[in-house]
Amino acid sequence: MLVKSKLNALTALVSDATYDELIWMNGFISGAVSVNASRPAVAAASVKIDKITIVYGTESGNSKKLATGFATKVKQNGIAVKVASLDQYRLNDLPNEGYFLVVVSTQGDGEPPAAAKKFYDHLFADKVTLSNLKYGVIALGDSAYPLFCKTGADIDAQLQQLGGTRIATLQKCDTDYEPIANEWFEQVLSVLKNGTDGGPRPQTHAVKKVDKKTYAGTVVTNINLNDKGSEKKTHHLEITAEGLVYEPGDSIGIIPENQPETINAILETVGINADKIIQYRGEEKTLFQLFKKELNIVYLPERIVKQYGTIVNQEIPETKIGLLDLLKIYPVKDAQQFEQVVNILEPITPRLYSVSSSLNAHTDEVHITVCRDKFYINSEERYGLCSGYLGQLSENIQLNFYVHKNNQFRLPHSDKNIIMIGPGTGIAPFRAFLEERDATRATGKNWLFFGDQHFTTDFLYQTEIQNWFSTGLLTKVNTAFSRDQPEKVYVQHKMLANAAELYDWIHSGAYIYICGTKEPMSVDVQEALQLIITEQGGYTAEQAKAYLEQLEEEGRLLKDVY
Repeated sequence: MLVKSKLNALTALVSDATYDELIWMNGFISGAVSVNASRPAVAAASVKIDKITIVYGTESGNSKKLATGFATKVKQNGIAVKVASLDQYRLNDLPNEGYFLVVVSTQGDGEPPAAAKKFYDHLFADKVTLSNLKYGVIALGDSAYPLFCKTGADIDAQLQQLGGTRIATLQKCDTDYEPIANEWFEQVLSVLKNGTDGGPRPQTHAVKKVDKKTYAGTVVTNINLNDKGSEKKTHHLEITAEGLVYEPGDSIGIIPENQPETINAILETVGINADKIIQYRGEEKTLFQLFKKELNIVYLPERIVKQYGTIVNQEIPETKIGLLDLLKIYPVKDAQQFEQVVNILEPITPRLYSVSSSLNAHTDEVHITVCRDKFYINSEERYGLCSGYLGQLSENIQLNFYVHKNNQFRLPHSDKNIIMIGPGTGIAPFRAFLEERDATRATGKNWLFFGDQHFTTDFLYQTEIQNWFSTGLLTKVNTAFSRDQPEKVYVQHKMLANAAELYDWIHSGAYIYICGTKEPMSVDVQEALQLIITEQGGYTAEQAKAYLEQLEEEGRLLKDVY
């Protein structure tokens, strides 16, 4: 096919040619075709991309896994790649970046993960110009939460606002993220290989949600694991449900209910009947129904407090506060204004609790371990919404929940040794691990580090742990009860006291699991591991740090921290 200008010229030439001239032109063109037939076809021009930067912000490790996996594919295609966690990324480099991919998760209340906060704040605080930036964002989240993938969506929009050019549509991924993420990466890779002028832009779905199966469970056991005199209340709940499917390492998601006393106090404050029907997001429901099972009315996030202030025309300090306190301090003027307030409230977010049981040990049952969250506001004792709700549930009460998969916290092959470090409710998944290994007759050795405040009142699952040790399922057990002596002793101290043997296990291929609070526990444990590797392995501090990073890359150092 000729372009229009050449076709017009050829048509004009042929129309004026004599018969003999046409014969000559036919021969000339035939000769030209035969001469050029052996020449290779000239490919359409494309722009070769030499390098790309991939950054990730993560809490559980999923974003890091995706980023490093994609970096491997990029390298295999001859493109240089730099991979960095957002807490280590140099912000001054951003205006000079060319191709730039962001893999980031979102925390429960729409917040960026701790590792991404500095980068996130920088984007929205500094007026940087990113006219050279060609970017793509893939966001991880859980669609059960109201602000699904908010961090990724915010970053994507702000990069464009600052002058960046998308090479891929924002991709939101639900908990079953790997298939859609890999598809998105392949399409981005096509763009990178062809260049910005050569390849098609990825056409991705904005959201890939997972149809979470909701189980209608029944509470059959709810006991307090702490003894009299403990400062804590840690509840062990056993829930039955038909057709249950989960694995050790998973969690279950539970949407708590608000306390009737709080609901009635709110309705009395505004002088409205509990049975009043109002429109909420296109549906008619009674106020009591909405407040009991659907809307968050405690510890409202700052964005909701700000909207409340606009409705009542008041300047309210940026803080988390309950709806009842807001109504008392900054009252609404009438029922109509109160309905406006109801319509800005967000759904109750689910809470995740690590599974502390194995289906191979308990058919159609799931167990969880819940510590009641106690704190004080203005000298008044308060409790966490979900932990308080679960703690008071009686037997035979129905409880709806869903299973939240965690493929980044799985048991290794049955012949591998494992080291489990889980103080407090961090013991939960390790109870599941041990039940699973017992039921499946795994041959790998098991070493548990557990800690809490007092031996006599806070040794969670003491009888089970002692039985597992006496039968040989637990090869070693080390406990640390921090308040039973003048100086506080934690699990990391017990690790250091067993440094030589612990290093031998690690060096021989054992898998390390850490579960519990992120700060300070997991940080202190990581530092203890690094010190053990340094001293026992003869490494420098930097080499020991690299050693641990390599364990993470290999999937031999796994964390479930919060």
